[in-house]
Amino acid sequence: MFEREIYINRRSRLKSKVSSGIALFLGNNESPCNYSDNCYGFRQDSSFLYFFGLDIPSLAATIDLDSGRETIYGDDVDIEDIIWTGPLPSIGQLSEKVGVGNTKPLHCLEEDIISAVKAGRKIHFLPQYRHDNRIFLHETLGIPFSSLKEAASTEFIKAVIDLRLVKEPCEIAELDKAANLGYAMHYAAMKAARPGMVEKEVVAIMESVAAAGGPRMSFPTILSQHGETMHNHGHEGILTPGRLLLIDAGCEIDSSYCSDNTRTIPVGGKFSSRQADIYTIVSTANNYVLDAARPGITYRELHLDASRIILKGLSNLGLVHGDLEEMLEAGVQGLFMPHGLGHNMGLDVHDMEGLGENLVGYDPGQTRASQLGLGSLRMARSLKPGYVVTDEPGIYFIPALIEKWKAEGHNARFINFGKLEEYYDFGGIRLEDDLLITGNGARLLGSRRLPITVEDVEMQMQ
Repeated sequence: MFEREIYINRRSRLKSKVSSGIALFLGNNESPCNYSDNCYGFRQDSSFLYFFGLDIPSLAATIDLDSGRETIYGDDVDIEDIIWTGPLPSIGQLSEKVGVGNTKPLHCLEEDIISAVKAGRKIHFLPQYRHDNRIFLHETLGIPFSSLKEAASTEFIKAVIDLRLVKEPCEIAELDKAANLGYAMHYAAMKAARPGMVEKEVVAIMESVAAAGGPRMSFPTILSQHGETMHNHGHEGILTPGRLLLIDAGCEIDSSYCSDNTRTIPVGGKFSSRQADIYTIVSTANNYVLDAARPGITYRELHLDASRIILKGLSNLGLVHGDLEEMLEAGVQGLFMPHGLGHNMGLDVHDMEGLGENLVGYDPGQTRASQLGLGSLRMARSLKPGYVVTDEPGIYFIPALIEKWKAEGHNARFINFGKLEEYYDFGGIRLEDDLLITGNGARLLGSRRLPITVEDVEMQMQ
């Protein structure tokens, strides 16, 4: 939790961005795992955390945008709770810590919202991803489940995005801490990975480092020798010499700020010449983005620049051929990097994407492309100081996708399909860093950088 003035200022700025009505914030409740008293680890809603800072379940809050009155709804513990949890601060005491003077029991929320609706007042709410909060909105506002997403307040959403996109100094300090813990996880994996280990043993080592420094991973760990599969969460493979191990993992620290890094390492500690060639293309693209990112340039431009580097490198290896700009226009790069260059990051590892990916990642006037790869770009905006984005170019050899393009003759004049068959057992390489956009450029989060060159990776793995 930050100082109370941080939350007071955030809510004040929000009030200036949203017109009259009631802004409704629904915190998260406990989520049962297999019966009501055995729950998953609690994670508070990120927007509730951002504006109200209280990291406990079963809370809600409202801001009356006309009177300015702020209210937190929640229930104090009773003696039955205290037996199991011990004494806890009252809701009033907790609310005072974040600068809110009004509190009510949680059951009052429904009647207050219904009264406001009857008085003709607009209820602004954000898109909801938890079923219990969706049920509350359905029952209280009478909105069909199928219409809840569309009924969310666009004005409210845009205001929240506008505030949360630019990270404050206190947030940057937390993101630096999360980055350092994330680096420790990845270093542990590099040092521990040995032929003959089961992939899940490496996962266990990484996640034990994360657990020692924070409450959870920021997303389910991707660790696989099948790096060509974007989100491979299976960890049953045996580490085999000569294969590449792609590790995409991040952590959350106690403040819920995230890290997200990817490194691809050679099992056995030594890249083959073919692996080193592809790896170097990806690391060149990654480093280019770090050097080129700055206020005013769009992340869409950097995605396309990274794609140019990838196409040029693949052309030098004889895998593609033709005019570089023609290949880029035709989308040849999508065969090898079918995802976007990166995404926003903060309290969510894909920051605020639950509010609407295009609203978060695209400026007014920008439209999402339909082309494979560019169409998956989650962050295209013009960069501003305080933005935090991931820089994660990759090259993947996906046999099924290559065969599909070959059968369709798609971009056949640019692609050497015969030579690509030699790479069907290659896998994939992705290299991901977390960048803070500064006043005149960008810097990596954290106090050091994970090994990025072929030589550095091999040295760390000795």
